[in-house]
Order: sequence, then structure tokens, then C-alpha cells
Amino acid sequence: MLSHILPKAEISIRENLRWLYILRNLMLFAVTFAVFIAVNGLGINLPQNQLWLAIFAISILNLYTWLRLRTPEEVTEHEIFSQICMDVLALAYLLYLTGGASNPIIWVFLLPLIVTAIMLPQAYAWNMVIITSCVYTVLIAYNVPLPAIEPHLVHPAMAELTPEMSLQLHLMNDRRYFNLHVFGMWFGFVFSAGLVAFFVVELSNTLKERERNLADARESALRDERVVSLGTLAASAAHDMGTPLGTIAILTHEMVEDFPEHRYPELYQKLMIVQQQIDRCKQALSVMSASAGEMRAESGKVMLVSEYIDEVLNQWRAHKSATRMKLFVSPNVDMAAKIIAERTVTHSIINILNNAAEASPVDAGIEFHADWNEENLFLRIRDFGPGLPAEFIDFAGHQPVKSNKQGMGVGLFLTYTTIKRLGGTIQFSNLDSGGACVEISLPLLAKESIHDEFAYG
Repeated sequence: MLSHILPKAEISIRENLRWLYILRNLMLFAVTFAVFIAVNGLGINLPQNQLWLAIFAISILNLYTWLRLRTPEEVTEHEIFSQICMDVLALAYLLYLTGGASNPIIWVFLLPLIVTAIMLPQAYAWNMVIITSCVYTVLIAYNVPLPAIEPHLVHPAMAELTPEMSLQLHLMNDRRYFNLHVFGMWFGFVFSAGLVAFFVVELSNTLKERERNLADARESALRDERVVSLGTLAASAAHDMGTPLGTIAILTHEMVEDFPEHRYPELYQKLMIVQQQIDRCKQALSVMSASAGEMRAESGKVMLVSEYIDEVLNQWRAHKSATRMKLFVSPNVDMAAKIIAERTVTHSIINILNNAAEASPVDAGIEFHADWNEENLFLRIRDFGPGLPAEFIDFAGHQPVKSNKQGMGVGLFLTYTTIKRLGGTIQFSNLDSGGACVEISLPLLAKESIHDEFAYG
């Protein structure tokens, strides 16, 4: 439940390693396809054993990367650069066996350079420029020539041919050489176009997602800032209200003694109600003072979801005993699911229940639906009142509004902020049958976290 607010270090670097793993899979597929086409489609005599050995080595490297992504250890930029260098060496060996610089797909050396420039700082990119340039230069002089692109081989049988027949044979070999390069350029264009399109789309989606996350973070920061301001004002108000409230409590106690029940029964009952409300105010101020400065995790405890719902409803019943409630609990719930029973969440749910009770007629009451699984708790609170104004639903909870007779004011803003801060969701709607409905979703404590707590706690 608390994992969404914890810092996620090295997310971008680990994501880069994952993309490198995906790209290497694409490269393996492309190389395997090219070897298959060259051998079976074009009839080129290639050193297949050495080629398949190189492909197997790249597969082993990719298997290591897959296992590495499943470990929690930190991924470094140097590690990513080292893996890209190994990819360059593997590509160099493949090209060495297939004609070196004369191979029509020699452009593949641009891919490690592009990947390095995108994923790593500028210094790594310039180092990759040096490495790929040196490897390209070496492949010009040292390589295993492709049999199909040697247009003027000297064969003993060619000595018996006439000059005209020898010229025709040379022209046929030149045409075969040209067709192979045309095919290599076509394959390079198709592969490059697909790769560029794939990366452009994914990069665009990543940028859009990052912009949305930044907008949400900015909105959350502004909302939290307003909550901090309201909390400061609330603490100041609680401090200022303590003394006059104590004075009122003393005066009320004296009035109860001056007007005994047997002589002034009606006035005595009214004074007792006033005294109860004063005690309730003092209790709320005490809770506020005791909660000031506490961390969220310290103010809660791990509870079974069923027990937590009973506790919330019992606290609400203590102040709204006259309100009718219909309780609906789904039969298909995970009875072992647990939640962090944080005080702010409890007050948020109680605030929604109070608003629903005040909006509904006394004889109609409210409905409380509860359902949960291993991951989330779903609450649905429905009243039978006039419903929410249409313009109110659009910004409900996003900002404080002026309180009205339904009580939808600053309390709702704090409720919305608390639930969003915990990674939950809250939605407001009006039902066609009448009344308003509030749907709340809260993340539950993962079972792995529970096991860790017992193991290390």
C-alpha cells in the first residue's frame, strides 16, 4: 500500500536495459532470417557453423540480460555500455564471416551507435563512434569474401571458353553481384524503416506518458501544498479553540449543578446535550493534537479488511446511531486480505458516510457496499437524497468549495486528497433512481509485504 510513494531509483536505466533486451531479440530474429534467406534463397555458400555459433553466443548474452532484469541489483550505465560493446563484437564477427565491409548490410553498425546515443550520456556515444569506426575499418581489409559476390573468379574450365563466352559469364556474375546488393539495400531499407517507425511511436508514447505523469505530479504537489496549508490553519485553530472550549465546559458544568434535573428537567436535558457536544469537540481536538507530526505509517496498523470495516462502521455509529444503514458485503471476498488501518483513511470514509447520512431522508437511510480481493478494497456508499449538482461532480474533491447544507466542503477535499495520496481512487456520480453514489478503491497490503514484515519485523 505504501509502495507507490517510495522512491523508485534507477527506473530509467533499468528500462533502458529492458529496451536493449528487446532490440537484441529483434536483431537475433533479423540475423537468423538473413542467414536462412542467403543460404536457402540465394544459394550463397556461407560458413554456417561459425554463423550459428555467433547467433548462439548472442542468445546466451540475451538470456543473461533477461535474468539480470529479474534481479533487484542496481543497473549501471557502464553495464549497459559493456553489453552494447559485446553486441558490436558479435556483429563484427558475423560481418567478418560474410564479406566484411562489402556486405550490403554493413549499415547495421549504426544501430549500436544510435542506441548508445539515446540511452547513455554523450561521452559513451563518442566512445561508440570510435569503436564502430575502428571495427568498420578493420573489416575492410580482413574478412571472408562472399562467394556470390566474387564476379571474376578464375576457374580451369574458363581457359577453354572463347573470349565472347568468357565476357558473357563475367556479365552474368556482375548481374548476380548487383542483384545481391539490391536485395541487401532493400532489406536494409525495410528493416530500418520498421525500426525507426517502432522507435518513433514508442518514444512518442513515452514522452506523452511522461508529460501526463508530470502533470499529475504537479497537480498532486499543488494539492498537497493546499492540504499542508489547511493542516497548519487547523492546528492553529485547534490551539486557539482549546482555551474558550475549556471555559465553556466549566460554565456548562456549573450550570448543570445550578439547575438540577428534578427541578428543571427540560433545561437539564438540554444542558446534558450541550455537555456531550463539548466533550465531542474536546475529543476531536485531542485527536488532532495527538496526530500532529506523526508519520502516516506510524499512525496506522495492519488489520484484516473485515475487522477494519467493522471498526470504521462502529466509529461512525457512535455519532450517527439514529441513521439507518443497509450493509452489503460480497460473499466472494478474500478473508485473509489485510490493510493498513490509517487514521486519515478512517476519517475520510467516515466523512463520506456523514455526508451521505445528512443528504438522505431519515426513513430512507444509506447503503454501504463492500467488496475486496487480494489487491484492492472497493467501497460503494449510496444515499437517497437529491443528488449532487452537475457542476459539482466535475471538480468534486479537486479543490475546496464553500460548505453547504450537505456538508460537501473542505472535508471532501481532504478526503479526496487522502485517498489519492494512498494510491486509491474516488468517484462521484448521481444515480438514475435518485441519490448520489461515491465509489472508493483502496490498495491492500501485498502478501509479500506481510511476509517481509514478519521476517524482519
